[in-house]
Amino acid sequence: MKRVIAGLLVGAAAIAASACSPTQEGAAIGAGSGALVGMAVSDGSVGGTLAGAALGTAAGALIGNAVGSNNQCYYRDRYGRQYKDACPPGYHR
Repeated sequence: MKRVIAGLLVGAAAIAASACSPTQEGAAIGAGSGALVGMAVSDGSVGGTLAGAALGTAAGALIGNAVGSNNQCYYRDRYGRQYKDACPPGYHR
């Protein structure tokens, strides 16, 4: 049963990360991975799983932010489509 729940968590994180910024993708993937590691290390306790998810989220967000910080900004056009282009001059993230 634990493996089914773990598989569902990882699948949900992958689906949720499919249309996000690199920081958001890293956080989602980190949360799923951290939850799996936390569950394995703490023999399935809820506290260990939540702690692993929290640490994984923070680490994944930091890694995703570092990967995606190449002076590219996300924009939306008037139809709601998201695209990435160079940031305006003088803009620093």
